[in-house]
Amino acid sequence: MAENTGLTTVLNHIGGKEVPAASGITLPLVDPATALPHGTAPVCGPEDVDAACRAAREAFPGWSASTAAARQTALLRLADALEREAAAVADAEVGDTGKPRALFLADELPAIVDVLRYFAGAARNLPGVAAAEYTPGRTSILRREPVGVCAQITPWNYPLMMAVWKIAPALAAGNTVVLKPSETTPSSAALLARLAAEQLPPGVLNVVCGDRDTGRLLVAHPDVRLVAVTGSVRAGQEIAAAAAADLKRLHLELGGNAPVLVHEDADLDDAVEQLSYLSFYNAGQDCTAATRILVDRRIHDAFLDAFARRAAERVPGTSEDDHADFGPLAHAGQLAAACGVLERLPAHAEVVAGGGVPDRPGYFHRATVVAGARQEDEIVRSEVFGPVVTVQPFADESEALRMANAVPQGLAASVWTRDHDRAMRASRALHTGIVWVNTHGTTVSEMPHGGVRHSGYGSDLSLTGLLDYTQVKHVML
Repeated sequence: MAENTGLTTVLNHIGGKEVPAASGITLPLVDPATALPHGTAPVCGPEDVDAACRAAREAFPGWSASTAAARQTALLRLADALEREAAAVADAEVGDTGKPRALFLADELPAIVDVLRYFAGAARNLPGVAAAEYTPGRTSILRREPVGVCAQITPWNYPLMMAVWKIAPALAAGNTVVLKPSETTPSSAALLARLAAEQLPPGVLNVVCGDRDTGRLLVAHPDVRLVAVTGSVRAGQEIAAAAAADLKRLHLELGGNAPVLVHEDADLDDAVEQLSYLSFYNAGQDCTAATRILVDRRIHDAFLDAFARRAAERVPGTSEDDHADFGPLAHAGQLAAACGVLERLPAHAEVVAGGGVPDRPGYFHRATVVAGARQEDEIVRSEVFGPVVTVQPFADESEALRMANAVPQGLAASVWTRDHDRAMRASRALHTGIVWVNTHGTTVSEMPHGGVRHSGYGSDLSLTGLLDYTQVKHVML
């Protein structure tokens, strides 16, 4: 990145060098907290994408042949660099996202560094089958090998975290990467590539900036053997169709729309306090956000009243506001989408807290609670991806599970109860990749993060995530 007349100039990182787009075309970068431009980023076309994929292809033989210890060392040094450059990393992230700086430094950056360190260690612990004889006179062994060039497309809600979730396992397994960050939030990915250039051979990690057309070019490139995406269901469907033409492997982490089941024996105060924070964290722009709260009808009114009051106290703020609970929405289009869902609410649904846009610059939206929504309503079936939560009553445990599963997505859910058996029944019955009990939203590097149905397939994090970036070869001697 470079400075230009007070605006940040983001550059691509291809083959170890920072370069603009060959065409010279750029897009403005807008600070969501002010709605004012703060920089520019290149829009890559065929020439740029081809150069990045060629660099990754040429770097692959050497990187894939490197020892696991060498890859571990490089990832550990990159983790150290992110910690050392925390202030610059925060500047890049909050400039594009507007999220509170203090929350990024306290919550996100330590988790990002931990992911790099986890996969650094996991690189040296790939599982396998010991050599054995399954037919007379022949010995079989299995090799875990990298896939090749990986195209990775990351979203705007957690730009740096999602980039690291993708590149860490891919590089640990010996692959090379071409990463395309969101067109609105490329700054932290560009800085990550700059820091990585000090630890990695040229071409191992490349970053190309651009729009959806840039992403389409990358997915279609013949050098790419695996495509990993975190994004919307629509984006996943389009990419899956495009990748099918060349039989590329896919890793899709898509929409969430997470249900929360609050039973009559739950600790009501704890549930209200945790969920009123977690539902609106990052302005609700989280694929695991607690968006659909289903409450036993015996405690529904008490929960709704307490939750609405606490939600009204959750306030948005700018990146420098240390007391803010969340920041603005990422861009004007996302703010309009959230407002549109509320404007289209049916007559039987009611906004009981928040609603609307505060009178201030930027793309802010109040923490909003909606009661009375029904299963067939848009606000229940579609992921709002904003600070908007529905609260619905259920009659019994079986109805709660039916309501929870009655949407196309299946990424995460949580259950709030003191009954161990009920929690175990729910963990089996919920059609999601993640189930939390008496908590919500916590991730750890050692456990997989992925969904089912329209939430995609493949896992980020954990040893499972590392294995997703390998292929198995049977060798018989």
